[in-house]
Amino acid sequence: MVAEVVWFPNAASTTASAVDALLCYLVTATGGVGLLVATLIIYFAIRYRRRPGMNTPGEMRGNRRLEKFWTLAPVGIFITMFAWGAVVYLDAFRAPDHSTVVYVVAKQWMWKFQHPEGQREINELHVPLGRPVKLLLTSEDVIHSFFVPDFRIHMDVLPARYTSVWFEPTRLGAYHLFCSQYCGANHAGMVGRVVVMLPKDYQEWLQFSAEGSLALQGRKTFLKYRCLSCHSADADARAPVLEELYGKRVALRDGRSVLADEDYLRESIVAPAAKVVAGWEPIMPTFQGQVSAEEINQLIAFIKSLRKGETPRRVESSPPPSTTSPINPLEEKP
Repeated sequence: MVAEVVWFPNAASTTASAVDALLCYLVTATGGVGLLVATLIIYFAIRYRRRPGMNTPGEMRGNRRLEKFWTLAPVGIFITMFAWGAVVYLDAFRAPDHSTVVYVVAKQWMWKFQHPEGQREINELHVPLGRPVKLLLTSEDVIHSFFVPDFRIHMDVLPARYTSVWFEPTRLGAYHLFCSQYCGANHAGMVGRVVVMLPKDYQEWLQFSAEGSLALQGRKTFLKYRCLSCHSADADARAPVLEELYGKRVALRDGRSVLADEDYLRESIVAPAAKVVAGWEPIMPTFQGQVSAEEINQLIAFIKSLRKGETPRRVESSPPPSTTSPINPLEEKP
């Protein structure tokens, strides 16, 4: 039974080794200081205990050198802890620019994943070995928490906003995924796994039953909700142009400016009156409760992919089909 207990999780990502090294340093430093203090207390209690017939000791004077030592030495240790921890933290939550972005939606009580190539998964995430993967996480209901012990990654998943975390797997295999934030009656059942595959096998898996890219699905969603009637990117447009919008600063009517990131795009869909673009009227209705979390992810992926001149044409601006044709396949030949 004892042999089945995992005393320490596998280190299956690049983040894991850095976190483990920091943890070892913290345990060694704090444990060493604690052991030293405990040893000295026991030694002094025995060595300088009051014995029968001893006179009351006289007044003791301070030792400046000793006081400076036990003040400056811990400061140096704490500064090292802070600097090392800050480096590990920034590396753990600042994904490389070439990371593959996977959208994650948490819902009582399951994990839903959407790959940029269009593949969808529930409670299982397939990723390639040796490639960085960035997860954009949001919740449909309550607060959850994405936790993969073998990767040493942990991130709260919040409703009505995005959080992110990234990892680069270094070992093949399947690794446990947990929700570490109590989220309701079936919290213990909100589990899954992350499957690390060889890049070649991962590409083959992606091509199996893929539904088209996430951006392509977003284009369909864009047309489904008739976003094109206002965001048409032409002279008749009644809303801002979305082409090449992602990652740029947007001027607002109140004089502020915001970065057009995932959170801004999501808020503009569910609460468009919160941040109105300068030069435009707040005429867009809210889509809160109408568009699902998956559809919002699709729309964001589509907007992120939009380049100059790639906005779909409005149907009413397209020429009508011709009423005459040189060849009519249904017409009988004489």
